[in-house]
Amino acid sequence: MPKLLLKFNAAVIKEIPLDKPAITVGRKPDNDIVIDNPAISGHHCKVLLAGETYYVEDLDSTNGTFVNEKRVMKAGLHHNDVIGLAKHALVFFDERAAAAPAAGGAQPAAEKTVVLTPQAQQEMAKASAAAKGGEKFGALRVLKGIVAQPEYDLKGLSTYIGKSDRVQIPIKGTGLFGSAPEVAASIHRKPEGYVLVAVKDGYPTVNGASVNGQVPLKDGDIIEVGATTLQFFLKNAA
Repeated sequence: MPKLLLKFNAAVIKEIPLDKPAITVGRKPDNDIVIDNPAISGHHCKVLLAGETYYVEDLDSTNGTFVNEKRVMKAGLHHNDVIGLAKHALVFFDERAAAAPAAGGAQPAAEKTVVLTPQAQQEMAKASAAAKGGEKFGALRVLKGIVAQPEYDLKGLSTYIGKSDRVQIPIKGTGLFGSAPEVAASIHRKPEGYVLVAVKDGYPTVNGASVNGQVPLKDGDIIEVGATTLQFFLKNAA
């Protein structure tokens, strides 16, 4: 089944299967894909199926919808096309096209494209970690805030923080109503170490400094997300 990969910077935040005729994207909560960013319009665009072809259609958004860096009102989608939405992107992944052989026979080896899904990447990362054995991994210790548990291990490729019930670390916001972004920040495990990505720019802080974009994490760093304070540290694998 074709799907969309929602990305922020280089990190995949979410996979969305295209399991219905139209998927809407925007800032308002009634969309199928909600992007909590002021640069995104309330109802920004939609991805729809017409016949055998998927299209992206702009819904009169303020800042526009882009396909492979070209602004469009409506455009057909092909495998690996990138829909640009401010600092976010939706990658159109069509398994039908990925599995289909080339029209003129098999492609030469030098021209083949290998596509690794997030699940495949995670499996490879786990296998690599198991092979190395004894290496350290990151964890978060809760210093302040109402959360489900006092400590969170960061063994996966990605860990998400926000008020959504779909994230690994749910938090409460600040202020009278305790509002917080659905996904405020994410932490990604990379070969060179851990990186925190501000899904909502300026909302998370590391050691008191607001994060815009991403920042590498060091042992002992203090992360504040809304009313929750966390400490990043490294621990030995069991």
